[in-house]
Amino acid sequence: MPADNTAGTGRRPARPSVRGRFLAAVPFSPPPLALPAGVATGAATGPARSPRLPGLALRGRAPGAAVRRAPAARGGLGARQPRPPRGNRVRRMYERARRAWDRPLTAYYLIFGAGLLLTVLGLVMVYSASMIKALELSLPGSYFFRKQFLAAVIGAGLMLLASRMPGKLHRALSYPLLVGAVFLMVLVQVPGIGHAVNGNQNWIYLGGPFQLQPSEFGKLALILWGADLLARKQDKRLLTQWKHLLVPLVPVAFMLLGLIMLGGDMGTAIILTAILFGLLWLAGAPTRLFGGVLAVAVTLGFVLIKTSPNRMSRLACIGATDPGPNDQCWQAVHGIYALASGGWFGSGLGASVEKWGQLPEPHTDFIFAITGEELGLAGTLSVLALFAALGYAGIRVAGRTEDPFVRYAAGGVTTWITAQAVVNVGAVLGLLPIAGVPLPLFSYGGSALLPTMFAVGLLIAFAREDPAAKAALAMRRPGVRWKTMRRRVKKRPSGER
Repeated sequence: MPADNTAGTGRRPARPSVRGRFLAAVPFSPPPLALPAGVATGAATGPARSPRLPGLALRGRAPGAAVRRAPAARGGLGARQPRPPRGNRVRRMYERARRAWDRPLTAYYLIFGAGLLLTVLGLVMVYSASMIKALELSLPGSYFFRKQFLAAVIGAGLMLLASRMPGKLHRALSYPLLVGAVFLMVLVQVPGIGHAVNGNQNWIYLGGPFQLQPSEFGKLALILWGADLLARKQDKRLLTQWKHLLVPLVPVAFMLLGLIMLGGDMGTAIILTAILFGLLWLAGAPTRLFGGVLAVAVTLGFVLIKTSPNRMSRLACIGATDPGPNDQCWQAVHGIYALASGGWFGSGLGASVEKWGQLPEPHTDFIFAITGEELGLAGTLSVLALFAALGYAGIRVAGRTEDPFVRYAAGGVTTWITAQAVVNVGAVLGLLPIAGVPLPLFSYGGSALLPTMFAVGLLIAFAREDPAAKAALAMRRPGVRWKTMRRRVKKRPSGER
């Protein structure tokens, strides 16, 4: 047995170096390292040295030893990680946006947000566009704005009421609404009760500055009644027969169209026809049947336009760049002037020039032109984006529901709002004849605003009735959240405070 050399010398045993203690404390065994050729694994004399870990620099050294740091190996612990490719980042952003777009409450937020923003922005533009018109009539500058604001407040109440009403109550409301709309549209044609505005007799004065246009409520009545009718026939499997598909939907729609055309309102008749075709399309009408009804409608429209010089002059103003003889295209041309002078960001809110008597109806039919002049291309594209979002959300609600009444009603409301927006904007741009229809939720007119806001409330109610959206809304209620938090809190002992 070898003798202990430290027994009688009084020296303490040599302490292991910092590196040795570190390697001894490592909880795992590193794999054997491949050493360069020609390097021995141990020395003939002197203590054995442990192999150095690549990329690991130790701060602790034996006293007197030179401090030396090992360079970080490429790809080791100290190396900077490479950035992900830009394509992967864009794809991750796209996937994140797609997941957010597919959430259950997306349609609910789009309908509510787009409808609210269009109404608020419409109030601002009505105040800006109608100020000069009110002063011309010796009225206060905020006259039209105050009337529109009152209608918006009442419409907000109707929208909230419609969004909270159950589907059965919507269906029960359809028949009284249709009967009331038909009765008021008949009263419009009675001398002494109905009044004409701009050549169209479709108004009833309610006393004072208030007046009512029953044909606007006829659109909502046709949608609710037609949706209930088609849903009941689908439950009885009768929509496969063309007689049940057309009767009595088409005759009732033609009756409403006849009452509207007696007053000369061609624009409202076009929107009502679009609603009828939207309901037939959702009901799955065959192509031949759909084409036949479309051919009859086009023929009647052509005859009505051909027999009216006023409508023929409007048709001749499509794409006009000059007012023409007797200034028959004055309104269409000055609408283009207003849009062209707006530029990218407009001349500023309230700084329109065309509203100073140059552009007729700046706060109703041609409010989109004043928006382009004062807010520029950015403002008009924002308005179009809000209408596109509202239309997409309505189509999404109609496409994802299993209730036939919800599908027909949501599709009819979406057809109404989008078709009317397209007709109004197309007339301002000179792509369509001037039909005299307001921009939904945007133009001045309480009779147009009230049923439209009620229709938006219908879409909100339908979006809330989706099972996934209903579950998501239930989880966001304060009571459910409080109960969930109470389950997570652990019970404390009775003596602990």
